[in-house]
Amino acid sequence: MDPTYLPIAEHGVIGDLRTVALVGTNGTIDWYCPGRFDAPSLFGSILDARRGGSFSVRCRNAGQTKQLYLPDTNVLLTRSLAPEAVGEVVDFMVPETSDVRPQGGCLVRQATVVRGSAVFDVECRPAFDYGRAEHTTTVVDGIGAVFESHLGRAVLRSTVPLRATGDGGVVASAKLERGDRLELVLEWQGEVRPLRPGETDAQFTATAEYWQRWLARSTYRGRWREMVHRSALALKLLVYHPTGALVAAPTTSLPEELGGSRNWDYRYAWLRDAAFTVHALMQLGFLEEAGAFMEWIQHRCEDADDERDVMIMYAVDGSPEIPETHLDHLEGYCGSGPVRIGNDAVGQRQLDVYGELMDSVYLYNREVPISYDLWTGLSRRLDWLSRHWQEPDEGIWEIRGPRQRFTYSGLQTWVAFDRALRLARDRGLPAPEQKWRKLAAKAYRFVQEECWDPRAGAFTMAPGSELLDASVLCMPMVKFAGPTDPRFLSTLDVVGERLVSDSLVHRYARTGHDGLPGEEGTFNLCSFWYVDALTAAGRLAEARLVFDKMMTYANHLGLYAEEIGPSGEALGNFPQAFTHLALISAAANLDRALDRG
Repeated sequence: MDPTYLPIAEHGVIGDLRTVALVGTNGTIDWYCPGRFDAPSLFGSILDARRGGSFSVRCRNAGQTKQLYLPDTNVLLTRSLAPEAVGEVVDFMVPETSDVRPQGGCLVRQATVVRGSAVFDVECRPAFDYGRAEHTTTVVDGIGAVFESHLGRAVLRSTVPLRATGDGGVVASAKLERGDRLELVLEWQGEVRPLRPGETDAQFTATAEYWQRWLARSTYRGRWREMVHRSALALKLLVYHPTGALVAAPTTSLPEELGGSRNWDYRYAWLRDAAFTVHALMQLGFLEEAGAFMEWIQHRCEDADDERDVMIMYAVDGSPEIPETHLDHLEGYCGSGPVRIGNDAVGQRQLDVYGELMDSVYLYNREVPISYDLWTGLSRRLDWLSRHWQEPDEGIWEIRGPRQRFTYSGLQTWVAFDRALRLARDRGLPAPEQKWRKLAAKAYRFVQEECWDPRAGAFTMAPGSELLDASVLCMPMVKFAGPTDPRFLSTLDVVGERLVSDSLVHRYARTGHDGLPGEEGTFNLCSFWYVDALTAAGRLAEARLVFDKMMTYANHLGLYAEEIGPSGEALGNFPQAFTHLALISAAANLDRALDRG
C-alpha cells in the first residue's frame, strides 16, 4: 500500500444531490467533481497524489483522528485528538433544494478547537479537468482566492488570509483558541465577495435540518436501524436531483485489485442499479425518489426505438453517449492504472435490466399508480424484449468476452413478463396478456430445463456451463423459486461451498472467462444476497451470523465500497449503491423472518 494514498475505507462522503466530495480521515478532500457527478474533477488526488489536486484542512500535531456523521445527517465531523488540544473540522455541502445554496453549489469547511489551542493548516491545490487544464490563481485580500480555467471558476472564501504558492495553489495557517473558528467556503462559479457574518451557520442549519427531515420519513424500526439509515443516507447522496437519476457510485477507477486493471467509471445511472436502489428506498417508505426515477425512466423509454432500445446506462442528464477514454497522465490509485472516464459497457446488451426495471415499477405501482404514458413506453420495451430475449448478452456482470445466454438474464426475462402481467391485471391496463404469459412460461422453462445442472446440483451461470454464478441467489427474492424448492436449496448449498469464504461471496469462480485479466475481491452485493437467500431458506441463525459479520467490513462511518479484499480492505468505487441497497433489503427481510420466529 502506497503511504501517499489513504485506504479507500478511510473516507467519508458529503454531497448536495448533484455531486459529492470524499473527505479523508486526514482532513483532505481528494475527490470532487463540481456541478455534477460525471463532471471533470477539481480535486482528484485519490487517483494521482501529485497531479490530481486536493483541499486539506488539518490540525497540526493532530494525534489520533476520528470521523463521524452528525446524527441523522450527511454532515461530516473529523476530530483530531491530542494531549494539548482537540480540534474539529465540520464538512458539508448545501443540498440542491436549499434556499441558502449558491447557484453553482458550495462546499463548506468549519474548523474549531474545543479544548486547548491548535494550529490549523489549510492547503488548496485545484487541478481542473482531471489535472489536464491550466488555471490562474488570484489571491483577493479580505475575501480569499479565485481559481479560473477555461472550464470555469472556483472561488475560495476564507476568514483567514491566504497565500499563493506559485504552483497554482494557496495555503494558510491559523492558531485557534477554544471557541475560535476558521471558515472556508469553496463555491463553483461563485461571486468574488467576502463571507457574510453567520453565513456558514445558516448553511449548516439548513443542511442538517434537510437531512434530518428526510430521514425522519423512514418507516424502518428494525434491529439494524443505525446501519440501515446510514445506507439510506448514502443512497440519497447518489441521486442527481435535477433529473432523478441515481448513479452506481460517485467515483471512477478505484481498483478492484491493487495493481490490476479492473478500474471502471461508475458515475452514471445504470437501469439495474437505479431500479434496485428505488426498491430499497421504497422498503423504507421513501416514495419521492421512486417517483422521480419513474419520470426519468419514462423519458428513457420515449427516447428508445426499435433499432436502439433502452441502454443499460445513461449519463445523469439522460445522454446515452458515454465514450470510454484513458487518462494516461494520471497514475491511478496507488499506481493502479489505467484511470478511465466514460464506460464502454454502455453499448453492451444486458437483458436482465428489463426484469429489474419492471419489478421496481410493479412495486411502485402498488403505492402510487403509474401513468399511462409510462405504461405505454414500458409495453414497447417489452415488445423489443419479446423479440430478443433468447439472444446472447453480456449479462449482469458486464462480461467483456463473447456473449452468452446467461441464466440470470433468463430469470429476469421471466420477472419482466410476470410483473407486467400482474401490473396489467391489478390496474386493468391494456396488454397482450396471452403473449406475455407464453413468454413468461418459455423463460421459466429455459431456466428450469436448460440452466439446471443435475450433476452439480445447482443452477449454473449459463446452459451447459460448469461455472457457478452468485446472481442465482436472487431466485426466492423475485418469487421464481419457493423457499423450500429443492433445486434452490441445493443451489444455495453448492454456492456456499464453492463461492463463499467466511460470509464473503465471490460473483463467480475466477477462471478468466470474463475476458479480463487479474483478480478481484469478494462482491458485497452478493454477500448480502447470500443473507437474503439463507433467510428465505429458513436458516436464520446462519443468516444473522453472516449479516453481522458483514457489518464488520463497513468502514468507520458505516460505508462500503464495491468489494472486499483478502485482508478485509475496501476495493472498488466508493461508496457503492449496490452494496447499500442490498444491505437494506437483507436487513428488512431478516428482521421480518426473525420477528416471525
